[in-house]
Amino acid sequence: MNKPIHVVGAVIHNNEGYILCALRSENMTLPGYWEFPGGKIEKGETPKSALIREIYEELQCEIKVGEFIEDTTCKYESFTIRLETYFASIENGTPSAQEHKEIKWISYNKLHELNWAPADIPAVERVMKQCKKVYTNN
Repeated sequence: MNKPIHVVGAVIHNNEGYILCALRSENMTLPGYWEFPGGKIEKGETPKSALIREIYEELQCEIKVGEFIEDTTCKYESFTIRLETYFASIENGTPSAQEHKEIKWISYNKLHELNWAPADIPAVERVMKQCKKVYTNN
């Protein structure tokens, strides 16, 4: 089996409980699926430093990486992904899709309405549970 491709994803959130979601474009693998933006960890990078670089490249904004969310390995037909996700917040700039077809802010409790890439689904479920605790005091 091939070694999994190690990638990171940012669950960028704001104070109102909205999460930034990105739609994969026709030029990307798995087009038409939603994901948390991010990308491959390059040699010598930590997951957090890779995430800061990838978000700057993909969205033209600077983020602060926060709490770890999920580490998922997902097998697709021709490759395997290991996805580490982290909460993040925007420090500087306004997100602008450079590679994705579309980006949009979605309320945490509506995340399940999007067609997510399979590797992102465990993180989506965990984010929805964690945000519910924060925003409903349960």
